[in-house]
Amino acid sequence: MIVPLTLGDFLERAELVYGDRVAAVDEPNPPGGSLGRITYAQFAEMSRSLAGALDELGVGMGERVAIVSPNATRFLIALFGVSAFGRVLVPVNFRLKAEEVGYIFKHSGATVALIDPELEEPLKHLEIRHRFILGASSDVNLFLRKGAKPKGQVTDENATVSVNYTSGTTARPKGVELTHRACWLNAAMFGWHATVTDRDVYLHTLPTFHCNGWGMPYALTAMGVRQVVIRKIDGEEILKRIDAEGVTLLNCAPAVVNAILDAAAARKAKGMPIPGRDRVRVIVAGAPPPSKTIERVEVDLGWEFIQIYGLTETSPLLTVNRAPEEWDALDSSERARRLSRAGVPAVGVRMTVNDSGEILAKSNHVFAGYWNQPDETAKALADGWFHTGDGGAMDGPYVVIADRKKDVIITGGENVSSIEVEDCLYQHPAVAEAAVIGVPDDKWGETIKALVVLRPGMKADEKELIDFCRSHIAHFKCPRSVEIRDALLRTATGKLQKFKLREPYWAGRTRQVN
Repeated sequence: MIVPLTLGDFLERAELVYGDRVAAVDEPNPPGGSLGRITYAQFAEMSRSLAGALDELGVGMGERVAIVSPNATRFLIALFGVSAFGRVLVPVNFRLKAEEVGYIFKHSGATVALIDPELEEPLKHLEIRHRFILGASSDVNLFLRKGAKPKGQVTDENATVSVNYTSGTTARPKGVELTHRACWLNAAMFGWHATVTDRDVYLHTLPTFHCNGWGMPYALTAMGVRQVVIRKIDGEEILKRIDAEGVTLLNCAPAVVNAILDAAAARKAKGMPIPGRDRVRVIVAGAPPPSKTIERVEVDLGWEFIQIYGLTETSPLLTVNRAPEEWDALDSSERARRLSRAGVPAVGVRMTVNDSGEILAKSNHVFAGYWNQPDETAKALADGWFHTGDGGAMDGPYVVIADRKKDVIITGGENVSSIEVEDCLYQHPAVAEAAVIGVPDDKWGETIKALVVLRPGMKADEKELIDFCRSHIAHFKCPRSVEIRDALLRTATGKLQKFKLREPYWAGRTRQVN
């Protein structure tokens, strides 16, 4: 017997087995109002309600529904209310500028937009057939229909769940097409490696728009885990929620770990307790954190540190680094050093490094392709392997990331296309040449630096160029520093060699990512 692997499996099980259990604890006072604490029975009913609302609008199977929102229970419901009933979710980074959001709406062909109340004003001019501002005013129509019976049912596991836009080798973001099969298997493998059980309590410190929260909400729902929503990242607030809700598990980028460590240090200085010792597991990805940071998590906080590596294109799980029994006798610094590697291939994943030093992967949850970009898809999947764009090596079974081959900077867990930032700088009338690189930073992993050559007779300083970028693209994409140079070193054919431009800033480091 072959039964299609679809997201409906997870929702149906949650309602059947854990219907009376709390599914989600919403942010207490978000714009638009909080949904408070809802059970899995309510969660499933709200998912069907959203599907029924889309039916009533005439939104067909396979049509795209965009959502632009920080973490919220309504977002979690949309993961199922849209995708489990045959439509395609397009999660959009809420930090993007309106023009960038508009591009994603248009490129994906979205016909419906679900928008957070704080974003109503900046996005009001974008054209979309159906627009809803999430909150109490739209809940009756979207989430509170009683007894809704959606028309759509997913029977093909290769149908698309979501199109997730990610920065990469092109100036514009590419839409990563993830299928039910890929998302189902990623959730199962992720839950397996993270040992997710129905005794866990999860804190949503990771933005849900990031690869559907790394696919973790699907695994959590299947296992009836209580999911605690936090809207804005603050180290002390995270510690408060961990304490109040008995949190056992969270996923985050290294920058969030640093915020937590800072808050914990402040608590310690005041003689206040640090919650979660010997209970919390924190799963980190987005950039390899320094071994000292890992050691502080395990020693100062008393939490288990787990590192994963992956990309949106891989749903995202590729490797897992979780300390095995053999490391129990190691001292904390050596254990942290070993945990700083990207990890070993997850179940069902195969990894290799090609002759040029690029990490390649294949698995059952590699993406179907880039939305409406067949040439880019062919490049990424050449020779039957997914080309990650990251440089590295194998240390036995362990993958070690050494460099980023594609023009992507990861700052605070966010992917930024250096090409996109350069395109923005070139719009400034004084800029003749620009090269954007990532430089190491203790807090953000990397920060964005622009190297700029000005046009003859023109003037512009660092502040002016940074402010110019901030007026055109999302703030997290903008340079933190700008160097004005007389010239940029190029090859004989006129190409910039960014690895040479980066070298002085990374001197003395064993790897060219941070």
